[in-house]
Amino acid sequence: MSTARGQFSSKVGFVMAATGSAVGLGNIWGFPTQTASNGGAAFVVVYFLLALVLAYPALMAELILGRHGRSNMATALAGLSSRPLGKKLGAGVGFYGVMVASLILSFYTVVAGWMLAFFADAVATLFGLSESGGWLTTQSRGRNLFFGAIFASLTMLIIARGVEQGIEKWSTRLMPLLAGLLLCLILYVITQPGALEGLRKYLLPDMRQASDPKLIISALGQVFFSLSLGVGSMFIYGSYLSREESLPRMGAVVTLVDVGIAFTAGLLIMPAIYVAQNYGVQIYAQDGTLIAGPDLIFQVLPTLFDSMGLIGRLVGLVFFALMSIAAVTSSISMLEVPVSTAVEKTGTTRARATLLIGSGIFALTSLIIFNFDTLFGLVIDVSTKYSEPLLAVALCIYVGWVLRRDQLLQEVRQGHADIESSVFWKIWPLYVRFFCPLLILVIFFHGVLG
Repeated sequence: MSTARGQFSSKVGFVMAATGSAVGLGNIWGFPTQTASNGGAAFVVVYFLLALVLAYPALMAELILGRHGRSNMATALAGLSSRPLGKKLGAGVGFYGVMVASLILSFYTVVAGWMLAFFADAVATLFGLSESGGWLTTQSRGRNLFFGAIFASLTMLIIARGVEQGIEKWSTRLMPLLAGLLLCLILYVITQPGALEGLRKYLLPDMRQASDPKLIISALGQVFFSLSLGVGSMFIYGSYLSREESLPRMGAVVTLVDVGIAFTAGLLIMPAIYVAQNYGVQIYAQDGTLIAGPDLIFQVLPTLFDSMGLIGRLVGLVFFALMSIAAVTSSISMLEVPVSTAVEKTGTTRARATLLIGSGIFALTSLIIFNFDTLFGLVIDVSTKYSEPLLAVALCIYVGWVLRRDQLLQEVRQGHADIESSVFWKIWPLYVRFFCPLLILVIFFHGVLG
C-alpha cells in the first residue's frame, strides 16, 4: 500500500524503475560512443572495474541515505546533522545534486530529441514519405526544439502521474520491451559483413591503453552517468523503496543489470560501426581518432540502414524506437529529483511542480540548442565528468562519517535480518568510509590533471 508520499508497490517495480533510470542513453548512446573513442575493449575493462569497486559502493550509499531519510536529498542530508552548519552543508549538497540532475536532463533532452526525430524519419521512410527525411535527419534549431519539446512533454506527463502510476507503471512496461528490441537487433547486426572486426575491437583489449588518463576519467564519468549516481535519482528511488526489501541485494541487481545492458549495447553498436565501415562509411580518421563525436550513431547507423534496403528501414525503425524508450526511462528519474524536492519543500502539487520545473529545464535545453557548439560539450563535462563523481564522494562521506553506525546497521538490517554475518557488512562500511571516496578522488584528479 502506498503512502501519501508515494512508494514502489513491489520489488519488481523498484528494479524496473531503478534499472530504467540507469539503463538509458548513457548505456546505449554514451557507453558505445565512449568505447569507440577510447581504445575499444580497454575502455570496457576499466569501465567494469570501476563499476565494481566504485559505482556499486556509491550506489549503496545513495540507496541507504534515501531510504533512511524518506525525503528529498536536500532535506535528508540536512537532517543527518544536529548542528546549524552541518544542516546548511547537507542542504547545499542536496540542492547541488538537484542542479546537476537538471543540467543532465537539459542536454539529455537534446539527444533524446534526436532519437525521436530519427524514429519519425524511419516511420516516414517506411511509408514512402521520404521527402520529409531531409528536415528530420539534418541538424537544425527548429528540428531540435520541436522534438526536444515532445520528449520533455512525455517526461513531464509520466512524472505528473506520481510514483506508482507514473514511474513504476511505465518502467515495468518499457524495460522488457527495450531488452527485447536490443537482443533482436544484435542478432541481426552480428550476421552482417564487417561485424566480426567490430567484435574483436570490442572484446579483445590492448591493456597498454588502460592507463591513459583520458580513458580513465571518461570511464569514471561514464559509469557514474550510466548508473545515475551523484545526482539524487537513486537517492529518491531509495526513499520510495519498502523497508522490507534488502538494499544490498537491490543495489547489486541494479548494478549488474546496468553494466550488463551497457555491455550488450556495445555488442550492437561496435559491430554496427564496422558493418557501416564495410559499406563505405568513414568512421576513423587517418590518425585513428573517431571522426564523429556525440552524434556517432546518427552519422553511422542511418547510412547502414539505408544500405540494407527495406529490411534496413525496419531495423532502423526498431533501433530508434529502442533509443527513444531508453531515453524516457532515464529522463523520468532525473526530472523526479527536482520535482520531488519542490513538492516536499513548498507543498505545491506534483502536477504544478512538474509543469514549472519541466518547463524551466526545457528553457535551459533551448539555450543549449541555440548555443550548441559552446554549451553542449561544456554542460556534459561539468555535470557528468566532474560533478557526479564529486557528489558521489560527498554521499560516501555522509553515509560513512555523518550517519551513525547504529543507524546504518538498523537501515541495512531491514529487509536483510542477518546482514551482520554477511560479507557485505564486513567490508562495505569500512570501504565506503575510507577507500571509496579516496579512490574516486585519486582517479578523478589523475584524469583531470593527466
